[in-house]
Amino acid sequence: MSYTRLTAAEAAALIKNNENLALSGFTPAGVAKATTKELAKIALAEHEAGREFKVGIFTGASTGQSTDGDLANAQAIKFRAPYTTNPDFRKHVNLGEIPYTDLHLSHMAQELRYGFYGDVDWAILEVCDIEDCGNEYHAFLTAAGGISPTAARLAKKVILELNSFHNPNAKYIHDVYEPLDPPYRKPIPIVNVSDRIGVPYVTIPKEKLVGVVECNIPDEARAFKGTDPITDQIGANVAQFLLGDMKRGIIPPEFLPLQSGVGTTANAILAALGKDKNVPDFNIYTEVFQNAIVDMMLSGRVKDASTCSLTVDNECLMKVYDNLDLFSKHLVIRQSEISNSPEVIRRLGVIAINTAIEVDIYGNANSTHISGTKMMNGIGGSGDFERNAYISIFTCASTAKGGMISSIVPMVSHQDHSEHDVNVIITEQGIADLRGKAPIERAQLIIENCAHPDYRPILREYVKIATGGQTHHNLPCAFAMHDTLRRKGDMHLTDFSEYIKE
Repeated sequence: MSYTRLTAAEAAALIKNNENLALSGFTPAGVAKATTKELAKIALAEHEAGREFKVGIFTGASTGQSTDGDLANAQAIKFRAPYTTNPDFRKHVNLGEIPYTDLHLSHMAQELRYGFYGDVDWAILEVCDIEDCGNEYHAFLTAAGGISPTAARLAKKVILELNSFHNPNAKYIHDVYEPLDPPYRKPIPIVNVSDRIGVPYVTIPKEKLVGVVECNIPDEARAFKGTDPITDQIGANVAQFLLGDMKRGIIPPEFLPLQSGVGTTANAILAALGKDKNVPDFNIYTEVFQNAIVDMMLSGRVKDASTCSLTVDNECLMKVYDNLDLFSKHLVIRQSEISNSPEVIRRLGVIAINTAIEVDIYGNANSTHISGTKMMNGIGGSGDFERNAYISIFTCASTAKGGMISSIVPMVSHQDHSEHDVNVIITEQGIADLRGKAPIERAQLIIENCAHPDYRPILREYVKIATGGQTHHNLPCAFAMHDTLRRKGDMHLTDFSEYIKE
């Protein structure tokens, strides 16, 4: 083929200080890795020589160590959006060293197109195949959709990483569609989970393609830890709740598409639903496709699935690639602004299930910050789904850190999801159905059904000393549990009398 071949080091050397990069991928799946790893080495060398070297990074979601981790450790990031899970990056953000903007993931591509963040100098996309089509190349993505078509269209120059680790037939599970911008935007024509509305490739004008880096690098995927009695019970409680709503006719008998966040709890929930024969075979409309879904699709338990990313470990990814005859018919990978589109989520009636760090007694949820200040990850796509879902569910364990932290608190230390976007809270202790409940009723349900028994007396005491109109609070005491954790290391030691001034 006629394109120029580059080493990763040669590709990285083309990128200059202060330029902006838009990358493929969504989670560590499908992320361009070879070039950014070399770029981190360049940054270290430049800094050693006393010269500034930093770049802006835009992605679909998080990346892996070769991008967020290595570049953060090299002090090479001038700005980052919209999401990350990398612990090295998190450390530097919480030290105040990296300007980081946390966005709803459905917003990233369109905000780039709207010009909110300036020019995109480079797009670096990981692909499994490239076709020469006259004046353009057709680039076929690997394990994720992300923001790739927008990145390629806006970028002044493009680098492709042709990664032979991925099966070239992965192209058959992609549906690439970029909506028009206002005032010309049209409805997104997805009415079924499996609908395909675009093409399987990203178009790259030949004059933009600077070169191709040929590599063989596994995805930097991580296997989630196995379930435990707490996550298993949360999963069972979610299944119980959904079956109850189905028996009452709130959920139709054919069921509705499910969205689930990423991680151990999400896997446990999906596994519980898959095992319960009272739950009919169902569809998935989500942003992340996890290990549990692979086996459920192979067994026929999940009929069709739409996602933005194959967020699975590499062994599980190979299982998808080994069964592409099935997955190419029943699985579709989309861009994040489509997989997370409020319009589509609302139309399909998606049931959203996501994990919170903490929730308060009125139903507000914090999914991003520890004690209100330290960024954990980001809001991701949880807001996209929860505020537009048919039913909005948040799950969490009732305690953390060996019981020293209650996940149910009087007031969340950082709010990502307001009470208006939260229908149901589920912990291993039980279920709080908040639909149609006034604030004080919500507080009673959450405390008695979801809080750990050790913390119920403290939370009941808070309600007694809280005052106000519709929503009751005692502002000097609202963060007493958080402050006690900070001072004494254990929320059990909360004494509200220390905070009330006569």
